[in-house]
Amino acid sequence: MKKLFYILLIVSTSALMTGCASGPKYSQMKSSIPALTPDNGRIYFYRTAIIGAAIQPAVKLNSLEIGTAKPSGFFYADRSPGNYVVETSTEVKRQLSLNLDTNQIRYVRLNLSMGFFVGHVYPELVENAVGEKEIANCSYTGSK
Repeated sequence: MKKLFYILLIVSTSALMTGCASGPKYSQMKSSIPALTPDNGRIYFYRTAIIGAAIQPAVKLNSLEIGTAKPSGFFYADRSPGNYVVETSTEVKRQLSLNLDTNQIRYVRLNLSMGFFVGHVYPELVENAVGEKEIANCSYTGSK
């Protein structure tokens, strides 16, 4: 019985970890991220929660898919100044509107909440000091 428990524990831990981001940590690659061009701003998207690892919806910026909400992962998008809508969708669509200025850096945390059938990932704009701290241990999941 004890052996069965350990086998189940190992299998469930392995299944949980396969859904987590596995690239370099933000703290390790921060210095290699390209500087902003003078006419753009940058939005960092990150998810700190490991709970609900199987729930990894696409993240859209103004209806264009730009990444995936992977647990312990981050990516970023450089865009021209303007108004943007961040969207995630599982059984329901969650949106966040934000304004981006020239040379501005914004942080969007992708949170997990309970849903009727599956969890919901919803975007939340956070203060830069909070975002900089929370993103430090997230792994890069972007394609740049």
